[in-house]
Amino acid sequence: MNTCLWTPSAERVSASLLNRFMREYGPFEGYDALWEWSVTDRAAFWSTVWDFCGVTGLKGNSALSPGEHMIDDRFFPEARLNYAENLLRADLPGPVLIGIGEDGTRSEMSWAELRAEVSRLQQALRAAGVGKGDRVAGVMPNIPETILAMLAATSLGAVWSSCSPDFGTQTLIDRLGQIRPKVIFTVPAYHYNGKTHRCMDKLRDLAGKLDDCSHLVCVPYAGESGEGPGVVTLAEFCAPHAAGEPVFEPMGFDDPLFILFSSGTTGLPKCIIHRTGGALLQHLKEHQLQGDIRPGDRLFYYTTCGWMMWNWQVSALASGATLVLFDGSPFYPSPSRLADLCVAERVTHFGISAKYIESCMAAGFQPKDSHDLTALRVLFSTGSPLSESGFAYVYERWKSDLCLSSIAGGTDILGCFVGGSPISPVYAGQSQKRQLGMAVDVVDEAGTPLRGSPGELISRLSHPSMPLGFLNDTDRARYRNSYFETYPGLWHQGDLVELMPEGGMEFFGRSDATLNPGGVRIGTAELYRQVERVAEVADCVAVGQRWNNDERIILFVQLQRGVALTEALVKRIRDEIRANTSPRHVPAKVIQVAAIPYTRTGKIAELAIKNLINGRDVTNGSALRNPESLQYFSNLPEISHGN
Repeated sequence: MNTCLWTPSAERVSASLLNRFMREYGPFEGYDALWEWSVTDRAAFWSTVWDFCGVTGLKGNSALSPGEHMIDDRFFPEARLNYAENLLRADLPGPVLIGIGEDGTRSEMSWAELRAEVSRLQQALRAAGVGKGDRVAGVMPNIPETILAMLAATSLGAVWSSCSPDFGTQTLIDRLGQIRPKVIFTVPAYHYNGKTHRCMDKLRDLAGKLDDCSHLVCVPYAGESGEGPGVVTLAEFCAPHAAGEPVFEPMGFDDPLFILFSSGTTGLPKCIIHRTGGALLQHLKEHQLQGDIRPGDRLFYYTTCGWMMWNWQVSALASGATLVLFDGSPFYPSPSRLADLCVAERVTHFGISAKYIESCMAAGFQPKDSHDLTALRVLFSTGSPLSESGFAYVYERWKSDLCLSSIAGGTDILGCFVGGSPISPVYAGQSQKRQLGMAVDVVDEAGTPLRGSPGELISRLSHPSMPLGFLNDTDRARYRNSYFETYPGLWHQGDLVELMPEGGMEFFGRSDATLNPGGVRIGTAELYRQVERVAEVADCVAVGQRWNNDERIILFVQLQRGVALTEALVKRIRDEIRANTSPRHVPAKVIQVAAIPYTRTGKIAELAIKNLINGRDVTNGSALRNPESLQYFSNLPEISHGN
């Protein structure tokens, strides 16, 4: 049994939306019984989610029409609804959007103001020729205007896609060049880590290379107006149009809503098309039932517009939440920046990456001693597995009465396979539960159910937020190959996990980056949990190198400032790993590097490094957040043959 760190009080369980759902549609004897029903009678479950969450639209008579293959299943085939209409339906006092810049600027927008501005912008988009099925893109920071643009586009039935303004020109072309947007929203500059980064020249260059782009709409930001040749400011774009009530194009449940992009570190990123009804219904379930987001709650997720968590957080408007948006570095001017924001804005739900928690822990930041986090009920963590020590740190140094929801899913499904439960305990190192309606299981390499040891995360059945497909993949061959080739008939997510006796799930890293010395599968997270105990190590990455018809583990370490990798330190690292795992886990080589490469969504770029040290090219290093770090892994004499 793992260590139980938190158990919800009877009062919290009783007040939760999940408890109300179980009373109305049950009775159910606990979460696991509800989960079993949700995957056994999917049509009834998703129909009740529609009703419980009060979806605006026509549901139709059928909740699920099965097909020959999982990807052919259709949820709510007769439904008609509009995503933006569901996000704009609340009319609550106070602000709906609170925007905070790294420079301290702050803005508020009420529900009425948001609807009025959406109506003006949708008129401007319609005048620009945007209609159902057209694509509109944002190269934007996480600010209120980005949400405004997305809502205006999707209210018309257009498809929205977004990237972060720190993406390089080629990275943007690799993405937006495939989807060919009619209109691009952008900013002339942005702040990060105390510096102003100007990007207008890059965006003009991008728009000039996209033949279908008729308008580059610039939102003044970071002290820059954005005025100039080839662009129109947001004010100019909307000037001819008076505010009114938005109109909403009725859409089918499976009509395209968002295009998201895979990381693209091994080639051009895949353009993943997500469904209108699927994204909405999945997010309503995750927010209300799994996350206990209620009308008037305040959700703050630290994210950029190039990460799926931006789309995920925006959908919380449909649950009546206020969104707190922050653009900038989470550690500028100090590690307390985001905790300060949580206190000032009375945040109830705070979302961050596991890497952020580990960095706060390494910095010795202890908000429990200095910050009033009374309002905070839920802390979401995602992006990579959160270590047991990371769990303990949150409860010891942040807040003891808190539902720490380690959520995991992916860009692939624009949602979560596993995550939080407001009525269940939190165990160190575990995602609390398999999420409702998600037929998640763990299997071995032959596809046989596996208990008591790590295996592959799969889904046995379809669910509403499975992607519609990939752009320009008319026969869906790439779609099938990406998720169904390994285990025919089962969705293969590519995560190495273990289903725990408590009903939760522990993650060990990506299975395609799994270490395999002597034929024994080892998740990289197992090593990282041990290495983080060594104070001199700031960060690390472990990959497998083909060696003498086998595989050996190479551990790269980034050390704290001023620390050198000595033989004594290498021995301590190896001893720590051996003592807490097994001799198989001990790396053959420990090598110091100046920096570890990360994807733009905050994941360690294990596959890129693995390709490099095994003599394979990394074809799209620009998709990394810090591509310059790849140089430290090329042509290393320490791991050349003979060493």
